[in-house]
Amino acid sequence: MEALLTALSLVLVLEGLLPFAAPALWRRGMLRVLASDDAALRRVGLVSMALGLVLLYSVR
Repeated sequence: MEALLTALSLVLVLEGLLPFAAPALWRRGMLRVLASDDAALRRVGLVSMALGLVLLYSVR
């Protein structure tokens, strides 16, 4: 359980970096995401999950 909370904490820190450091850039990026179709968002989600799994298993 401790490892899961640590991982979630790191995700929150990393997710907060861009809005904190460059809010205008982050806002433009979010507007592009909102304008994307469902298929594109699903592809991005699939690639993100696959990359995360590869990284997770390569660290072990």
